[in-house]
Amino acid sequence: MLLEIKNLHFSHNENQKLFQNFNLKIDEGRIVALAGESGCGKSTLLNLIYGLLQWESGEIILDNENLYGPKKNIVPGETDIKMVAQTYDLMPYATVAENVGKFLSNINLEKKKEKVIQLLEVVGMENFADILPKNLSGGQQQRVAIARSLSQMPKLLLLDEPFSSLDYSRKIELRERLFKYVKENGLSLIISTHDIQEIMPWTDRLIILKDGRLIQSDSIKETYENPYTDYVAKLFGEVNIFSDEEKNHLNLSKNFYFPHQINITESGLEAKVLESRFAGSYFWNKINFKGKNLVVYSEQELSGNVYLEFV
Repeated sequence: MLLEIKNLHFSHNENQKLFQNFNLKIDEGRIVALAGESGCGKSTLLNLIYGLLQWESGEIILDNENLYGPKKNIVPGETDIKMVAQTYDLMPYATVAENVGKFLSNINLEKKKEKVIQLLEVVGMENFADILPKNLSGGQQQRVAIARSLSQMPKLLLLDEPFSSLDYSRKIELRERLFKYVKENGLSLIISTHDIQEIMPWTDRLIILKDGRLIQSDSIKETYENPYTDYVAKLFGEVNIFSDEEKNHLNLSKNFYFPHQINITESGLEAKVLESRFAGSYFWNKINFKGKNLVVYSEQELSGNVYLEFV
């Protein structure tokens, strides 16, 4: 086990208690995602692990060594952990390459240069090696900060919303390169995200937080297929939620159905199409079924009455 959090208590102030008797265990070499709506405690938890905030009681243990937070560390942050927050803390008058190579050894400068270029290639910034950070966009600065954090090969890497400043095409490119590098080098990663969809294929485990409480902690597949609550289900995007009463009345097998889990069939349960809109690879439909409005995806535009099958 790499990281263990035991009986953690933390409050921003007397009226804002966040983590109360919080417990968590994370194995080595895993990519773990923290998810939850804004204010749930994702960034705060990363700051506590990294040692930027002081907890009230409890333990944070990294590789069998107790961490003690700011009260012990003269320099902010823990030695074996690196974190990229939403403020990138780059050296403004050093080039991109100099920022990335800041913590690399100068004994072999040729080897250092090769390593810097390799890391810049991981984040797609190899063509900006000689540029100053002030001339980069926020998304570009974010990628440089990620490359710098990878240079140190920490026991644990923490990324706080690492794709938040990137456009869609850059996001797709970066996430594949980044997660591949992390896996190939056996790094342990905790990543916070407000969009689970963007990290689903690479995540070993998903931790759902709400108001500082751990709501669900499972594999991404288990969480998606069996969300504990409607709060968890909604984090994956649009979802049709049925109460226990509705579920039993309609003879459904579960309470949550994502739009693609409701099929349009030639016979079945009759419903009325209210809207049908083109959404790229599918049509987005609002359908009234026994007085309840549902969102359903289909391959073709719909109208009039249709028949539904819940799968």
